[in-house]
Parts: sequence; C-alpha cells; structure tokens
Amino acid sequence: MHRRDLIAIALTLVAAPALAQGPQVAAPTAPATVRVNLETGQGVIVIELYVDKAPITTANVLRYVDQKRYDGATFFRASRSPGPVDYGLIQGGLQGDPARVLKPIAHEPTTQTGIKHTDGVVSIARNAPGTATSDFFICVGDAPYLDADPAAPGDNAGFAAFGKVVEGMDVVHKIINLPTPGVAVNPVMKGQILEPAVPILKARRIPVAP
Repeated sequence: MHRRDLIAIALTLVAAPALAQGPQVAAPTAPATVRVNLETGQGVIVIELYVDKAPITTANVLRYVDQKRYDGATFFRASRSPGPVDYGLIQGGLQGDPARVLKPIAHEPTTQTGIKHTDGVVSIARNAPGTATSDFFICVGDAPYLDADPAAPGDNAGFAAFGKVVEGMDVVHKIINLPTPGVAVNPVMKGQILEPAVPILKARRIPVAP
C-alpha cells in the first residue's frame, strides 16, 4: 500500500516619521517567526510559525490562538503506516464547529511559500483550496506528496504548510501511537480516529524576550 493511500486527507518595515528634533528612528521590523505553545493532554508541543513565508495562514492560526478558540479543541486523528517506524500525521482543531470556526482563508501553496512537508512541519487542513479554517496537522516523517505539484492532474495545489514543531516531537509520537477505534464520519479517515481524543488545553503565543 502506498503512503499516499495511507494518509489521504477531505495561515513593512515602517519608517517612523522624522521628528522635529533628534534623529529619525525606524519602527522595529515585524518578526519572521512566532512561537506558539500547545498544552495538550499528552504534553507540550511548541510550534514555530513562519509568518514571513505564509502570512495568510499564520495570521489565521494566530487569530484562533489569540481569541483562545483552540482552548478545548482536540487532536482527534492519528493516521499512521503499519510497521515499526512512525510515519503519518496527527490532526487537530475544531472539526468545523460552527460556533467556533472563523471564515475560510485563501490557499498558500508550497510553491509560493517554499515550506515543504518534512518531518515536524505543521500544515492547515482543507477540502478544496480556499476552504481551510481551524484544523491543522503535524507531519511525522517527510511527506512530499502533500506539497503542491503543478504537473500533477486534478487538485494539485497541495496543502498550506505554515510552521514546524521545534519542541515536543516526542509528544507528537506519543499521540500518533494512541488507539484509533473512533467512528469516522469521513470514510477516508476510517481507522484513524482517536478514542479518546487528546485535548488541547491551551494554545498561547510565547512572548519574545526584549
């Protein structure tokens, strides 16, 4: 069985005006990355968001973080290949909860951002391009088939990668190996639904030291 079959899945520098007296001072440049701390029922995962490379997707994710919409969400899916080597993904979010999801965002393909789906990379889940809301997934192992491929037939836009796990991959590996007997609403996810799901207790930006 191919890995793709196993893991099919339906985010300026502004110059300050010259003062009447004293030298001109430039406003600080916006950071290229922002880190987010995910406190889960299995431990802490720290994600670095590439705000410079994927501005639309990261701004979307940070809206969910800043509005505390991920508090009480879950990691609900663990898609893994059989065998002794961990390979696959874990997926979390609000699963389309109409009371909590925000409007969908435009798609940022990997051909635009340059962020490839390698081990630990975090990407936004979607159906058609432009339908992504809250749900995201973390790659376990490299998954180049999730990248955009303009030469491929059909929907070849791939998924919008926007960050990477910088701490807590051990937690990701724990989650991907949890039991998955849950009922899948989407047949593609049969055998991949965590039961019980892993709670996301809190999601917060990590303050940057001055």
